[in-house]
Amino acid sequence: MPVKKPSNFDKKIIVRNIRTEDFNEIIELSKIAFPQMEPWEVQHLESHLKIFPEGQFCVEYGGRIIGSCSSLIVDFEEYDDDHSFDEITDNGFIRNHDPKGLNLYGIDVAVHPNFRGMKIGQRLYEARKQLCRERNLKSIIIGGRIPNYSKHADRLSAREYVDEVMKQNLYDPVLTFQMMNGFVLKRVNSDYLSDDQASLKHATLMEWYNVDYLPKAQHQYQRAFPVRISVVQYMMKQIHSFTDFANQCEYFIDASANFRSDFVVFPETFTMQLLSFLGEDVPSLQVKKLTSFTEQYIQAFTDLAIKYNVNIIGGSHFVEENHSIYNIAYLFRRDGTVDRQRQIHIPADDRKWWGIQPGNNIHVFDTDCGKIAMLISYDILFPELARIAVDKGAQIIFTPFSTEDQQGYLRIRYCSQARAIENQVYTVIAGTAGNLTHVPHMDVQYAQSGIFSPCDFTFPGNGIVGECNPNIETIIVGEVDLETLRRSRNIGTVTPLKDRRMELYDTEIKKLDLLGAGQV
Repeated sequence: MPVKKPSNFDKKIIVRNIRTEDFNEIIELSKIAFPQMEPWEVQHLESHLKIFPEGQFCVEYGGRIIGSCSSLIVDFEEYDDDHSFDEITDNGFIRNHDPKGLNLYGIDVAVHPNFRGMKIGQRLYEARKQLCRERNLKSIIIGGRIPNYSKHADRLSAREYVDEVMKQNLYDPVLTFQMMNGFVLKRVNSDYLSDDQASLKHATLMEWYNVDYLPKAQHQYQRAFPVRISVVQYMMKQIHSFTDFANQCEYFIDASANFRSDFVVFPETFTMQLLSFLGEDVPSLQVKKLTSFTEQYIQAFTDLAIKYNVNIIGGSHFVEENHSIYNIAYLFRRDGTVDRQRQIHIPADDRKWWGIQPGNNIHVFDTDCGKIAMLISYDILFPELARIAVDKGAQIIFTPFSTEDQQGYLRIRYCSQARAIENQVYTVIAGTAGNLTHVPHMDVQYAQSGIFSPCDFTFPGNGIVGECNPNIETIIVGEVDLETLRRSRNIGTVTPLKDRRMELYDTEIKKLDLLGAGQV
């Protein structure tokens, strides 16, 4: 039998993943497909593409987008069956996407009205099913609209209406289509989508089972992602050379490696200890001399991270760039790569004595133990920075600090614990103790370093994973669990990340036009 050649129609149809340049068309499509409902915004689509690009599909016909759908992966056992659209989609941002989950959750399908009847929706569903098979996911779950229900609500409950459609006594364009595509009814949810007046806010929870799914042994057990952190409470004392400084740091890194730590954390500007043998009293000259050690500092910590197979948060160090001085925190990964974060908010004394200039970007860094951010000392007092970092994916926020008195320390501590609760994130503070009697403006130090968590049943009751005794040189070692953190963000006693009123307020970082500023 001869093979049937594809028609011209089929040649023009392209099912592909969504790209950034498609956003405006997709927003217009959602307005046309669902004129009575709120369309996607660019920030939602950006989040979808950043978090799970493989799960976002569109249909292109003759160079025009005529259909689209979005999805995320979840472990559905962590959610109530009677959930809402906002709960399952993280208010449309899908930051609750779980790459290790078992279920693909479809959150929307839009088809241009002029092209309905051309199996556009079916093509999108087939793309989802193929993704489900490729990812070896157990099923596809959807919360389906029932747009014809409003025409029958005066005589039928939502459940009765669904039963009539399933018996084929009534027709519903969405539910009937889903049944024809192999989806099975699980339940009827009320108050699912607040702006879906045609469905009177109701939705059908439907599931398509992947018959090719192969259960994996690890799903039979509670998963964990432990990360061990060593925090160095560093004693500022007289030394006589850079070698003395490096040896003191290596001692703590070696000890941390013996604890099999994944991270070792040093305090803010602990390299100021180098000034104890430089014999300089003028602040502007002090900072110039300190910056001359930058290459040695970076090389030493890069080598130590590789030697001891541990990721190092290298405190912070004053660095001169483009004739300006910045306070920069460094991440030295155990694979030898290096990243850095400038301090964004500069305290008045640091501007006065050292002439420190602010950075303008907030970075989140990938490591072999999750995504991390570094907010130097004063920066942790500004909740917007932590929120932006968490929205970018941060699971641990490290805060190197240096304070001279108890009230200064408590500002860092209380704000760090607040950030942990507000953002459901782990926070770590590492400070300096002791004194440098021969270094102006570094004569007194106060610290009680610690590791903090959200406050919930799956974490320490007081939100303290571990803390040092105050004002002594020591290491505190604590273990945090990124899987517990992920679950808490979805099903914790309180879920402040999910419960934000994104339609009412938001946090964003502005793009500054800083020509030639070399921002880091």
